[in-house]
Amino acid sequence: VQLQASGGGLVQAGGSLRLSCAASGRTFSIYVMGWFRQAPGKEREFVARISWRGGSEYYLDSVKGRFTISRDNPKNTVYLQMNNLKPEDTAVYYCAASNVYDPKRDADYDYWGQGTLVTVSS
Repeated sequence: VQLQASGGGLVQAGGSLRLSCAASGRTFSIYVMGWFRQAPGKEREFVARISWRGGSEYYLDSVKGRFTISRDNPKNTVYLQMNNLKPEDTAVYYCAASNVYDPKRDADYDYWGQGTLVTVSS
């Protein structure tokens, strides 16, 4: 499975961005798609995930109500709509795919995209 993330950029606080992650290859093996981020000098953290075949979504507490993860199965694409962005959302955002039914850790994700930079100015 190959993942291609896009959609990052520079935005003012309060603005919006939509990230996309296009999957190709053996996508039938994917159970869950997720978004992670890594801010400068910090560890990578989970942001959101969605079941590839329908159902549950999970979010980092600090993005609940502002970020929405969604999927378009015919296009093999997952999106992260980010609204009301804050400077603390500045990070490189990575999409990831898991062959595990209920991934709990970063290590449960088998495939990773290259990352897209989101910069939120105050």
